[in-house]
Amino acid sequence: MSSPQPVLRMDPSDVMLAAARRWLEPVRAALGPEFVAAYLTGSVLVQGFDERHSGVNVLIVARTLDLDVLDAISQRLPEPKKPPRFDPLFLTLRQVEKSLDVFPIEWVDIQERHMLLEGNDVLGGLDVPRANLRLQLEHDLRRTMIGLRQSYLAHAKHPDRLEDTLRRAASGFATLCRTLLRLQGESPPADTPRVIERVADVYGLQAEGLLAAHLVRYAEHHYRGAEVLAHYRKFLVEVDRLVNAIDQMRVP
Repeated sequence: MSSPQPVLRMDPSDVMLAAARRWLEPVRAALGPEFVAAYLTGSVLVQGFDERHSGVNVLIVARTLDLDVLDAISQRLPEPKKPPRFDPLFLTLRQVEKSLDVFPIEWVDIQERHMLLEGNDVLGGLDVPRANLRLQLEHDLRRTMIGLRQSYLAHAKHPDRLEDTLRRAASGFATLCRTLLRLQGESPPADTPRVIERVADVYGLQAEGLLAAHLVRYAEHHYRGAEVLAHYRKFLVEVDRLVNAIDQMRVP
């Protein structure tokens, strides 16, 4: 008997959906006939999403985004004073179609985790070329590694400053880990810690270190001093080992 496939997307709460639609209403009005579709994407569709720590990603697809349209949006764009915080990405339909081969990691991730809020579904029929996945993956992981090292050199004497670096790295790193599992022919779990733990298992890494950025970002308290430094050092070591493992990766 085959094992059940992991759930890739978790539906947001009714409260979150209502908040998202309220946020979208003036944006859609500003776009008028240029509006095509709006989607929830990213971590809001993942188990354990916490609006206190993460923004709500919204993809808005338009027919055109010329300066007149941008000015209209900028005048109506909501600015919530309290969570949830919405992080919109505006793209034209042509930009979506022409960026599939340039940003395959992002588009594969969006394809697996998106929810249509309003409009015509233009994502369902997209064919994302996967030939460039490994190249973009190595590029992004190496860039992450270099950034972590540079930040360590700049702030190791003042470790409190390293907390922000770990927090910023957490979301993008989780996306890269999901891509690593896809390249191994696996469907990534919906729960981000399980994704990272699975990557650690597949590549023979220490899960505790690989999870450090995620733990710091979603902790109930701010880490300080030696705690931040310890987490950062573990994460730096395991990301470096992961980058080296990519050189040995064989794509099924």
